[in-house]
Amino acid sequence: MSDTMPEVKIVIRDDASLRVDGGIPLFDHEGNEIPTPDGRPYSLCRCGQSERKPFCDGSHKTCDWDSTLAPTS
Repeated sequence: MSDTMPEVKIVIRDDASLRVDGGIPLFDHEGNEIPTPDGRPYSLCRCGQSERKPFCDGSHKTCDWDSTLAPTS
C-alpha cells in the first residue's frame, strides 16, 4: 500500500462540466457534506440546467449555454 496521496484535480472541460478527481469532498452553503461517488471522479454542473444539481446530468448539451471562460490577463 502506498503512503502517497492520490492526485487531486479539477478539470474545466470545454463545453461541459467540471470534472473532479482525487476524492475532494463537496459541501453545501451551510457546511453539510454532499455525498459523492466513493473513490470515483464526479462532474459538477456549469450550465445551471441540471436536474441533479450540483452534479452534471448532461443538460449543457441541449441548452443555449456558452462555456467560454473569461480571458486572463
